[in-house]
Amino acid sequence: MPIKKVMIVEDYEVLLESYKEIINNTTNFRVCGAYTSCEEALEHIENLSPEFILIDISLPGMSGIEGIKAIKAILGDSVSIIVVSVHENSTHVFDALCAGAIGYVTKSSGEKEFLNALYQAINGGAPMSTNIARMVVESFQKNDCNELTSRENKVITLLSEGMTYNQIAMTLNLSINTIKYHLRNIYGKLYVKNKYEAIVEYKKRGCKLNSV
Repeated sequence: MPIKKVMIVEDYEVLLESYKEIINNTTNFRVCGAYTSCEEALEHIENLSPEFILIDISLPGMSGIEGIKAIKAILGDSVSIIVVSVHENSTHVFDALCAGAIGYVTKSSGEKEFLNALYQAINGGAPMSTNIARMVVESFQKNDCNELTSRENKVITLLSEGMTYNQIAMTLNLSINTIKYHLRNIYGKLYVKNKYEAIVEYKKRGCKLNSV
């Protein structure tokens, strides 16, 4: 495998030197540039054309999130960016991924996990520390539940309590056709064919049926 060029953007110089040493001791990667700010890295990025970039989020001047956007605007998909940060909250993680990062590794990761992230990226993976990956999965599960509107939640709740379409219509002061319309939307969003599958799938996704 040809040697891959890696750029590092990390303002804590002890860590910066540690990352350089770890990477340069591999047979597949070499550090082509190491900088303490996004502004400095951006000055050299076109000439160096790194294939991978490891970047912190909390940096002096331009943040890592803004740096990711600027880097992607210059190099596009030719570069894979992995965040290496102490931040583990969902806001930082999703902001980084939405900006264009393909992975997110915490600074508490060991050397093995650090290097595995680079090798996963080579193979087209999305490297993430275990706790970060769990956060992403849980967020998607939560978003799946939230795809149902408030009205749809009320309909499926009443359905799960054994009410007929007529009873649901009377309870919500809606027409039968409107209830059937909501049910079609619920089935489509949950990828099911009937009310029994809908209730099972809704519970399986970890959602609590909302009370009316």
